[in-house]
Amino acid sequence: MVKFAANLSMMFTEVDFLDRFEAAAKAGFKGVEFLFPYEWPADEIAARLKANGLTQALFNLPPGDWNKGERGLAAMPGREKEFEAAMGQALKYAEATGCKLLHAMPGLRHHGANWPTYIANLKKGAAMAADHGITIIIEPINEVDIPGFFPNTTERARAAVFEVGADNIGLQFDLYHRQIQQGDVARAIAAHADITRHYQIASPPDRGEPDDGEMNYRYLFRKIDETGFDGWIGCEYKPRGETTAGLGWPAACGVTLG
Repeated sequence: MVKFAANLSMMFTEVDFLDRFEAAAKAGFKGVEFLFPYEWPADEIAARLKANGLTQALFNLPPGDWNKGERGLAAMPGREKEFEAAMGQALKYAEATGCKLLHAMPGLRHHGANWPTYIANLKKGAAMAADHGITIIIEPINEVDIPGFFPNTTERARAAVFEVGADNIGLQFDLYHRQIQQGDVARAIAAHADITRHYQIASPPDRGEPDDGEMNYRYLFRKIDETGFDGWIGCEYKPRGETTAGLGWPAACGVTLG
């Protein structure tokens, strides 16, 4: 049975970040994810999770200078020490919040991202995370939303997972990004189920709730269920209006929030 985590970077933005945990719980979510927690103390986030009975499903490593357009460090040559420091910071937050998945963003090709650096840093990151019982996940992102993202296809991410070869590295499979970049989503779910550790959802073309747009999520949720997946599906969509007003999609898609 699929279960869903609210993405607090995109959902419940009607209230301040730390108040979104309560809002998500009141809406029926049992899990949450977000992009970056580092503006807030780890123990404060942990307290909000505990107070609201929520599981922290996922968050990202520090990405470099986001405001200057950087989108990760894992594939950036000459910044290996920064990547290692980012891993250390993320692991402290993961331990405090009980989070078992960390997304390592790679960087952009036109900023110099390359494959050998990516593989070497992922190997180092996986080794660091293994000591904490944590899995590193990687996400292909479409080049419409983020031009130059590295990697941008599910197959290239799969190649990285197998080249790293660690037990604690896997795929963060965002169905929205797959649809825009490559399509053929249902077959890809089956083809990559063996390495998928986390899903994310949104509807193209507007990245809104999954009950409208060009994808049939009722069908896709069944396809995920058929693989035996028992992890979280992150709701990384941009509500078309007020967040709770858009929560009719589970019923429309034949699921519950979990």
